[in-house]
Amino acid sequence: MADFNPLLPAFIEDPHPFLRRLREEDPVHWSPVFQVWVLTRYADALAALHDRRLSASASGWENRAKFFYRTGLDDTPPPMEVYRHWMLQMDPPDHTRLRSLLNKAFTSRVAENLRPRIQTLVDDMLERAGSEEEMDVVAAIAGPLPIRVICEMLGVPEDGRERVMRWSHELLPSFGPIMSTEQLRKISVTMTEFSRYIEELLTWRKAHPQRHLLDDLIAARDSGNRLSDAELVSTCILLVFAGHLTTVQLIATGVLTLLRHPQQAERLQNDPSLYATAVEEILRFESPLQVVNRTASEDLEIGGKRILKGQMVLISLVAANRDPEQFPQPETFDIARTPNRHISFGYDCHYCAGAPLARLEAQIALETLFRRYPNLELGGDRLHRDRNLLLRGLKSLKVRLGAQGPA
Repeated sequence: MADFNPLLPAFIEDPHPFLRRLREEDPVHWSPVFQVWVLTRYADALAALHDRRLSASASGWENRAKFFYRTGLDDTPPPMEVYRHWMLQMDPPDHTRLRSLLNKAFTSRVAENLRPRIQTLVDDMLERAGSEEEMDVVAAIAGPLPIRVICEMLGVPEDGRERVMRWSHELLPSFGPIMSTEQLRKISVTMTEFSRYIEELLTWRKAHPQRHLLDDLIAARDSGNRLSDAELVSTCILLVFAGHLTTVQLIATGVLTLLRHPQQAERLQNDPSLYATAVEEILRFESPLQVVNRTASEDLEIGGKRILKGQMVLISLVAANRDPEQFPQPETFDIARTPNRHISFGYDCHYCAGAPLARLEAQIALETLFRRYPNLELGGDRLHRDRNLLLRGLKSLKVRLGAQGPA
């Protein structure tokens, strides 16, 4: 069995054959290259996401300094200091405190209230495509839509949104297991600029309050000990980063997957009521987020393997979502699959707060795109993806539009 290496070109192109072998032959796999455990079975993944002995924080990882810090840097790099205050990197009770501040902002009802605005944004973005024969789905709609929605929710001014989107992309390599010192320096500059921008925005918004999520977070900070200054800045960056990049890939991968399965796309055109279950199947079939990490806070056992305190565990959402023990015919893409208990949004207390919003954005974007362009076809010969541990992100997705249908 080859060692787990998600940065190899063949793995980035298609990780499923390797992960399938890993799940069958070595489901609790020790990677000597990355010095982490890799879980690929659904049952193990679910148990690990629920196990309080596995911390969401990487601060206890025995190799944290080796992989995340570099010689020549005297202090903790700015990205690591910000990530330390992310909910995703926290355990209860701090996670519970921060999560409670966001729960009301990301309910299904709130998301549904945004439907008219999201539909308008999608219509406007597709209108700009006009009568062009070809379109880049990532540049035209999958990229700008999520950043526009989350920035409007936060109250980020129009002139800051391009910078916010660029900073989010520039931070992505910091979640990879291997970075050069120069890469970390560049990422540190980006995080410093991003943090300074958020701090200036918070100062301005406190003097000019409006009715946005940002104002609620400022009020929570000023009302007592519910939110520190560092947590406020970090939470804003998290909302932009997490609310943007994964949804970009959900939409782009959704288009790609449907075009690769034309019979399923035809089913959707004949029965648009299936878009809700189709999005769930897209999430299962090609999870936007590849892995979730946990650190053992004490010795424990998973699948007969001894996990030692201080070791990191990578939970492969991609592999777990195709486990035949949980999903009948897991390699079949079925837009009507039910039940569909995928874990692409995580599980337990760290279940993605923005899941209802991401689902809605994807449903509206896909339904509008395929309704407007019923003859949509893949346009490029080769796909270009990010070389990253977290996301096999599509950098672009060229499609041929064909004749338009009803708007």
